[in-house]
Amino acid sequence: MTKDDIVKILVEQVVAMGFKIRLIVLDAGFYTVDVLNFISQFNYIIGVPVGDVKVYEEFDGEYMTNSKRHKKDEQVKFRLIVYRREKIKRKKEKVVYFARATNLDLPKKEVLKLYNKVRSPIETSYRNIKAFLPFTSSAKFVFRMLIFVLMAFYSLYTVFKSVVGREEFRSLLVLLFPEDLLNLENSLVNLLKTLINTIDLFLRR
Repeated sequence: MTKDDIVKILVEQVVAMGFKIRLIVLDAGFYTVDVLNFISQFNYIIGVPVGDVKVYEEFDGEYMTNSKRHKKDEQVKFRLIVYRREKIKRKKEKVVYFARATNLDLPKKEVLKLYNKVRSPIETSYRNIKAFLPFTSSAKFVFRMLIFVLMAFYSLYTVFKSVVGREEFRSLLVLLFPEDLLNLENSLVNLLKTLINTIDLFLRR
């Protein structure tokens, strides 16, 4: 499945749910001519690898793709914004350039602010998930299931901590724990089933 196929499927799913797409924001991993051609029908902001456009200075203007895999009439013209940030690495200051492609007619600062507003929470959540994920080389089903259940508990906590009170959350945990903990494998499987059913119950509140 290509990147533009992924974007098309996601857009179709959103439209099928009855939502109107006001803005599409994608990271640089989706920067391709095919994706740009598709999302051009919407308002969009997409991250651009600076190495692809080879613009290493502050820039805000029109840009045309020059993909060798596409014909001239398949190239995409868009507004390219390139900005710089100073980063300190090993006690040395280094200038790093970032680029964004968009079709929005907004001031440069507003475009960048809008991109960060949408993407920052997503990037932060990915970092939090990766930081929490345990790594194991164990092939034992019970141990891997235990890790999965612990991750599910953590996810449950992050979801419900701002929705339900402390006592309600304690009641939820009581419902989750099976009576028989001696048979660990069966207990974990039953615990997972109960977890799913309980989450469904709380979501129906």
